[in-house]
Amino acid sequence: MYIFKAGVVGAGFMGAEIAQVITYAGLPVVIKDIDQKMLDKAMETMRDIYQRRVDKGKMSPTTMQEKMDLVIPTLSYDEFADVDIVIEAVPEVMKIKQQVFAELDEVCPPETIFASNTSALSIQEMGAATSRPHKVIGMHFFSPAHIMKLVEVIPSLETDQETIDDVVRFSEELRKIPVVVKECPGFLVNRLLMPYLNEAVLCLQEGAATAAKIDEAMTDFGWPMGPFTLMDMIGIDICYDVGKYLFSKYGDRMTPAILFEKLHQSGRHGEKAGAGFYGYGEETDQPVKQMIKELQESGQVATGTEFSVDRLMMSMINEAAMCLEEDIANVNDVDMACIAGLGMMVGDQRMGPLEYADEVGLDVVVQKLEELEKKYGPRFHPVNLLYQKVKAGELGKKAGRGFMEWTV
Repeated sequence: MYIFKAGVVGAGFMGAEIAQVITYAGLPVVIKDIDQKMLDKAMETMRDIYQRRVDKGKMSPTTMQEKMDLVIPTLSYDEFADVDIVIEAVPEVMKIKQQVFAELDEVCPPETIFASNTSALSIQEMGAATSRPHKVIGMHFFSPAHIMKLVEVIPSLETDQETIDDVVRFSEELRKIPVVVKECPGFLVNRLLMPYLNEAVLCLQEGAATAAKIDEAMTDFGWPMGPFTLMDMIGIDICYDVGKYLFSKYGDRMTPAILFEKLHQSGRHGEKAGAGFYGYGEETDQPVKQMIKELQESGQVATGTEFSVDRLMMSMINEAAMCLEEDIANVNDVDMACIAGLGMMVGDQRMGPLEYADEVGLDVVVQKLEELEKKYGPRFHPVNLLYQKVKAGELGKKAGRGFMEWTV
């Protein structure tokens, strides 16, 4: 099915950016919200993105206006009678998403695809609220959507192949890189990212290193920004909610650092709040240091631990290997998702966690994980796939075969 017109429900930051991406591809888009102020702000957001292109000489004012004319802001569902796909970008609450899809089910043609921009919630559950679960799919854009190339495409068990193919094609028409991911809590990127981020916070609350030192170490490693800068940009509230959700689904290995909750409770939600792990404007990070001191003095967290890049990277590699083991995505898609969705680099090379593991050597990865397990507990226990590959002599680049094939 070719997509001629799209709809977006939810005019917040992500909804506005997704609508802009659709218009940039030359398609008309209806954007709906229940609040006129949100719609006005969304239109302003889209106009600002285009204006920056005009200011840089990348677009003429006439073309900018043509793109803006493709947007139809609305408070009702009247304009949704002829849309080919609707992307919901409402709050990450299952009941709200189900209600939106149930309402859309009443007004959209039977062939309309319903896509969710959820970063973690079950597509299967959302589909159950409609009469068309075979047309319901995840379409997870990464922030900021007008810059980031990755789109996770997440079919449920009910989603038919035609819908998957249509959404992959649509993503490509939007100049994005689609990666099809088997449904699981957190999907692929957030499932790989949260152990990495959580380990950074554990290091911080244990006094192993400061946020600035950890950020510096990870940017020296190759990341475009350090974990604390990233979390402040994403929003501590979002990291807290995703972390809590993954813990509820995966158990002890995803146990969130206590400091997440402390920051969340204090309203330090990152850049947007003027304070997160770092302070912005007149705010400082002194309250965070005080929280850490209190956690340590009360005995709620370990002390005397050591920070290492391996603590963060081995967590990510281990989870990536587990995703392979569970057939969540293939090797190339796992690495592409981390490169396109997170900007992951090693040194000056774009590289995902599995290629990095092959570079290090899978036998060395297993050894490092076992050492970390002895120090910090079972969250570092190597997954079975790593042991199997080492036993088979598939040690990575040096052996000509690991997660990937190599020319020795």
